[in-house]
Amino acid sequence: MAIIKNVGKAVLGLAVLIGSIGKFAPHLFFDLPFPLSVILWVTTGHSMPMYFTPDAWKEDEIDSWMKDGDLVVATGVKSGTTFMLYCTHQIRTKGTDLDDELFPDVSLATPWPDLMQSRTSTWAEQKDRYNDTVLSDGRHWGEYWNNPAFPFRIFKSHYAPPELPVRKKGGKKIKYLAMARNGIDVAASMTNFYSAHTDEFRKLWGGFPPNIPGEDHAADEPPAAVKDMLPTGPMAEVYFGYVKKWWEYRNDPNVLLMHYTDVRKDLKGHVSKIAKFLDVDLNENELDIVTKRCSIEHMKTLPDKFGYKMPLNRDKGLWDAEKDIIVKTGAMVNTGQVGKGKAKFHPKVVEQWKQAEEDMFGHNPEMLNWARNGGKY
Repeated sequence: MAIIKNVGKAVLGLAVLIGSIGKFAPHLFFDLPFPLSVILWVTTGHSMPMYFTPDAWKEDEIDSWMKDGDLVVATGVKSGTTFMLYCTHQIRTKGTDLDDELFPDVSLATPWPDLMQSRTSTWAEQKDRYNDTVLSDGRHWGEYWNNPAFPFRIFKSHYAPPELPVRKKGGKKIKYLAMARNGIDVAASMTNFYSAHTDEFRKLWGGFPPNIPGEDHAADEPPAAVKDMLPTGPMAEVYFGYVKKWWEYRNDPNVLLMHYTDVRKDLKGHVSKIAKFLDVDLNENELDIVTKRCSIEHMKTLPDKFGYKMPLNRDKGLWDAEKDIIVKTGAMVNTGQVGKGKAKFHPKVVEQWKQAEEDMFGHNPEMLNWARNGGKY
């Protein structure tokens, strides 16, 4: 009986210790091996991914750092984010940044306020360093993203309303570009994306995202990345939540909601549409130049531009802010094929995803059809 009592006390003490760490120093979990690191992070009340925060977008915060006319590229995960960041940069420069001197890296020219760049970072701590941080080339970071020559600044986000205050009354006039993609295609991209992260980034965050190369996509069970995205998975919000939230805002005047399938089918038409939304006048020659530079084919010739640097990181010994990148060189610009999910996965996995779409979107047939296929809404 005494042994049982002592074991009970030990278990209770461990639970109290874990709870205290989760409340006061959750970053310590990241020194543990995966998946224990993530299990403890989640069970102590923290959200995933652990390096995301919506704090920059709060209504009482956003006007302190945004300007009238700024653009938030708030595309869905694995739904053309880097594609749209680079393309909107081409639109704002009208294709004149031919050597990409103003675009040394996607995260330097089009920052990502969602991203906490150190284990103990907060948005408030990072915000004050966005302009003055000196980069390896000797220039201040603000010279790239906050360049006065730009007609507007561009920021990245994977959030959706209400985390993004799209209908905020008063304050800065901000535009939002959102884009969804066929869900099974997103899932197919995610299976590669987990393993595309560098070992340095993975070590920083307790082994997440896990390195899962060589998953059997022909198996009749969903790969780990797909399971995470299903309605019962910890990453369900990144697809199902994203689509449902943005759908309600699709007709707002400061929102341009697009579908990846439509953009890939008619890139020139959508470059023109985006330019009009951003109040950028492109003549026919400029439109042709920008369209060519926005193409996946052109972007694939620039693999060093899309590694995603973290110049604000302060985790010495874990991250070299001058040379380390989040994803492996070339990993962010893939083929971007439409329909690759159905070709990649076992029919049972495709059917399981289809049922998940019915469960989550079936109450609104128009939204369900658009989420799968794009087209007019």
